[in-house]
Amino acid sequence: MSEILIVEDQKDLARLLGMFIRKAGFTADCVSTGEEALSYLQNSSPKLMLLDVNLPGMDGFAVCRRVRKQGSLPILMLSARIEKEDQLSGFLLGADDYIEKPVDLDILIAKIKAVLQRIYGEADEASIIEAGDLTVDTAAHKVYKNGNLLNLNVKEYELLVLLVKNRGKVLHKDYLFNEIWGADSFSENQTLTVHIKRLRDKIEDYPKEPEHIKTIWGVGYCYEEV
Repeated sequence: MSEILIVEDQKDLARLLGMFIRKAGFTADCVSTGEEALSYLQNSSPKLMLLDVNLPGMDGFAVCRRVRKQGSLPILMLSARIEKEDQLSGFLLGADDYIEKPVDLDILIAKIKAVLQRIYGEADEASIIEAGDLTVDTAAHKVYKNGNLLNLNVKEYELLVLLVKNRGKVLHKDYLFNEIWGADSFSENQTLTVHIKRLRDKIEDYPKEPEHIKTIWGVGYCYEEV
């Protein structure tokens, strides 16, 4: 099983990405269409997907939507479309990062390593966190609400864990953004707002009247147990 699935229709770029990823010590497979990516995932379980937005047929946004309905595979989207609306669309559909083309390969490898380390390299932390009606299994990277597994993407999970570990404390927006996306991220602070909304939709009984993730106007957010 390969660790990285590259979904890129430009053959030269796909070959270059594969070469650098393998040089960094990972295994990688390449497919050129969204349909091929979905077929690949039916039989294989990579640890991360690099997903081009502009694909023939089913585009990257549609692929991301389909993959998110099935699980929490980390997805890094690649695109020359860097308008705010496109980036927000990617994050709203569940992408864990949205990376501008042309890709800086050193930065890309660093991002891949960081995601894989966070998701798969911290099993020794192994602990269960109880927070109201939520149970966070940091060893398995899973979150349950009243015993039911929640479908969270990587950033949603990391954001929730940070809030839960600091429950009762007010965390500033800049602190949350820098901890989850990094001070050097190309993402915008509005990305945090988008992810907070998505978390509320998944963990709150009444998302428009949240009991867990409270907004502290002009400052940030606070997780409260109920």
